[in-house]
Amino acid sequence: MEILRAEHVSYSYQTKYQKVEAVRDVSCVFEQGGFYAIVGESGSGKSTFLSLLAGLDVPSEGTIYVQGRSLGDMDRDAYRLNQASVVYQSFHLFPLLTAQENVMLPMEFKKVKKREASERAKQLLERVGLKPGILKQFPKMMSGGEQQRVAIARAVAAGGEIILADEPTGNLDSENEKKIVALLKELAHEDGYTVIVITHNPGVAKETDHVYRMKDGALSQER
Repeated sequence: MEILRAEHVSYSYQTKYQKVEAVRDVSCVFEQGGFYAIVGESGSGKSTFLSLLAGLDVPSEGTIYVQGRSLGDMDRDAYRLNQASVVYQSFHLFPLLTAQENVMLPMEFKKVKKREASERAKQLLERVGLKPGILKQFPKMMSGGEQQRVAIARAVAAGGEIILADEPTGNLDSENEKKIVALLKELAHEDGYTVIVITHNPGVAKETDHVYRMKDGALSQER
């Protein structure tokens, strides 16, 4: 089932000296339960395109559809709260919140009762392979791999169906990289999430179902 679709999407911006066409006439489809990679050199436009899919930026031309509805007609903050979660290379955990509190946060935004959110956060942290001892730890007390697992648990806690990950293994060693990729694949294939990963790492891309390559803002499908 189609979850996300881009139709002739372009994005440009003006610097002091020139107009930059970061994304050029991109059309593609992402389906439920699919694990996708978007690869390309630095500056190719792949992170900008992910921002467009996340509703963090608005296309200069073209349309992004979410389950058939134009993202431009939607409340984009509500879209990120309820349907699409972004996972970053640098984790973006709140430093003064524990692991459990970080995962509870999107549920609290949705007015889930604190006791229910607390229990759900425990379940999700276990689901991503973290032991109970981490519940009360702050981000600075965790390894990079643990922080990324907490970030993924928080993305799942939001209750949407889309996970957009921008270089999610970029700050991790090879062992933790494999664990995070396996977790993202599991979320797609077993839980039905649409998982889209921006990566420069061919080893990560190899594990996905479909690979798109971005070059000079244009997108082509490799497999």
